[in-house]
Amino acid sequence: MNIPEGLHYTNDHEWVSMEGEVATVGITEFAQGELGDIVFIEFPEPGTQFKQGEAFGTIEAVKTVADLFMPLSGEITEINATLEEAPEQVNNDPYGAGWIIRATISKPDEMLQLLDAAAYQGIIT
Repeated sequence: MNIPEGLHYTNDHEWVSMEGEVATVGITEFAQGELGDIVFIEFPEPGTQFKQGEAFGTIEAVKTVADLFMPLSGEITEINATLEEAPEQVNNDPYGAGWIIRATISKPDEMLQLLDAAAYQGIIT
């Protein structure tokens, strides 16, 4: 199971990469494997504000639909529009081309509630 170091993780199987105040968010390899073949993603509108833990969209696979949860409070600045036509990128490259949203975070201290790679490994094994 690929769990890259340097990313932050949630108990809900989202990952976060930080660049300044901008968070890039996707789902983990574990999550995409559990969901199966991704067929559709419901995205939030850019400019929408979400609090940590709120559902910001859904991800639909052949066998189920799951909520996507905001790992950090902030404003959506970008969606990965490529996934509208090719949602399977989440399966093929969950930590790269399969990213889902970017957001400007409003409460940097919430980072302390996220997991590092070792802690995330502990919850999935």
